[in-house]
Amino acid sequence: MAEEQGIKKVTDIINNSRIGMLTTINAEGALVSRPLAVQEVQEDGDLWFFTGLGTSQVAQLRADSRVNVSFGKSTEWVSVAGTAHVVTDRAKIRGMWNQVVEAWYPDGPESPEVCLIRVDSESAEYWTSPGGTMATVIQWVKSKVTDSRMSVGESGTVEL
Repeated sequence: MAEEQGIKKVTDIINNSRIGMLTTINAEGALVSRPLAVQEVQEDGDLWFFTGLGTSQVAQLRADSRVNVSFGKSTEWVSVAGTAHVVTDRAKIRGMWNQVVEAWYPDGPESPEVCLIRVDSESAEYWTSPGGTMATVIQWVKSKVTDSRMSVGESGTVEL
């Protein structure tokens, strides 16, 4: 698959999912994940999220900026590896502000607590299983009957 097609596949899966599990590294070196709504997926795969400056994810990112964000919906999944940055630029925050974010931060985009996380995506792995559950069951039966490895869909790695 051409690089551009791979990047489009990754961004399409993310846009269809909307909620990602952001994984950071805590002070003890353990992986910690939490759900965040992606606000923007750039053409190169970089991601933007709203959060609060006092959150554990911001503290963890300031100590170690390596992250993974995974998305999944129905029969498509993607895992994005990258480096995250805390962004407090009020103009950028105002530009991305929306009613959903306002439900979490009712004081608006000028609230000193509000910030953005920008994930500079480096690579992504994706998996798709077209046809849904029924196609998966049929492929499972076929693999049992033919004594062959099950194959349901497409997977790939993309450099972003």
